[in-house]
Amino acid sequence: MRNTGHAGLSANAEAARHIDEAIRAFTLNYGDASGHLAEAREADPGCAMADILEAWLLALTKDGAPMARARALLSGIAGTGLTEREARHLAAVRLAAEGRWPSAVAVLDRHLMEDPQDLAGHQCALRLDGYLGRFHRQAARAARAMPFWSKDEPGYGIMLSFYGFGLEEFGDFARAEEVGRAAAELEPYGYWPHHAVSHVLEMTGRPDEGIAWMDGRRPYWTAPKCNNRVHIWWHKALFHIELGEFEAALALYDDEILPAMRVAGTQLCNAASLLWRLETLGCEAGERWSRLLPLWQGLVSGMTSPFNEVHAAMTALRAGDRAAYGTVLDGMKRTAAANSEIAPAYRDISIPVAEALACFTDGDYAGAVDRLLAAEAHLWRMGGSIAQRDLVAWTLAEAAIRAGRRHVALALANERLALRPGSAVNRRFLQEARAIAA
Repeated sequence: MRNTGHAGLSANAEAARHIDEAIRAFTLNYGDASGHLAEAREADPGCAMADILEAWLLALTKDGAPMARARALLSGIAGTGLTEREARHLAAVRLAAEGRWPSAVAVLDRHLMEDPQDLAGHQCALRLDGYLGRFHRQAARAARAMPFWSKDEPGYGIMLSFYGFGLEEFGDFARAEEVGRAAAELEPYGYWPHHAVSHVLEMTGRPDEGIAWMDGRRPYWTAPKCNNRVHIWWHKALFHIELGEFEAALALYDDEILPAMRVAGTQLCNAASLLWRLETLGCEAGERWSRLLPLWQGLVSGMTSPFNEVHAAMTALRAGDRAAYGTVLDGMKRTAAANSEIAPAYRDISIPVAEALACFTDGDYAGAVDRLLAAEAHLWRMGGSIAQRDLVAWTLAEAAIRAGRRHVALALANERLALRPGSAVNRRFLQEARAIAA
């Protein structure tokens, strides 16, 4: 298939150029995609693709106010006179803005069979699948598309990076690392290739190499133009935790994560997750929780994200604000009761996990174990990557130890240590599990 280039972007060359730049920024997660879209609308006020892509940027936040803005923007886009690419994107983003993520991905999957070089389409499908806990689907989606790409074409490195991350979440770590490193050479400022290799090094228990990978590429991912640098700092903190360097991880929270963090649920999850892990290991987070909670409170109304809302509930619990926790939990229950595509994930996974976190916070560790064991087999449905969901498995192991459930604690510790035998945290879990009286 020929490279589709500016197809479906704008008949105005200047607007099409800005949309191309916006798509590059969007898919690299580096640069100002919204700024380029504004320039495109100035050059071509009737440019539907600029509005559609802006709606994607808003809808993919999953936060209440941006989602509402996405729906308002979409209501003003006529469904007539559109190119095929515009029409398919419009159909998909309208579904996504209503929280109908599986249906939105289905539209994009079919579209990408016809238009395999649509980088924005791949990015949107990848992100939505991540919210559904199925990042691994990008491996198949990218495999369908790669034969239609030439290594000499702009965007090939970005496409390769999507493939690498999908392979990592699929569990093909060797190929994921090879592909991710190759993509990082082609697109050094790209978020996805750096992120994919970071995940491989995390999942294969190589924290020393992970820190070296981060440090060796630091100029590429620490600049303000890197929109997801908070998440990369989070990954670096995890490497320090695996090495038993808990104070170093907490210092990264204070010195790097907080100063760079935007008030967005996807960003706040990193902070909450890191603090929770560190507190279970005996580090005192103190007032950090109470300073984090107000950032969540402006986002949760209208939020649609089983994963994010678990982290909002966690923050409220650790900040000692049961009213705020109740507000988040009530919102989750309303969503679970609605007839939506993601309601079952709330009902079956996220609400039991949020309730288990309350049990854990209250010292009812047996109650936490019972709730988390019931959710464990289908935990992927709450969304996020394998590394992100490990927070719940981590909490389950710690709860089993504190509850004195020796057999459960030993089983979980042995499982964790088999996957990452060099982990200081996993060795600690096993030591503490063995110390429980038989």
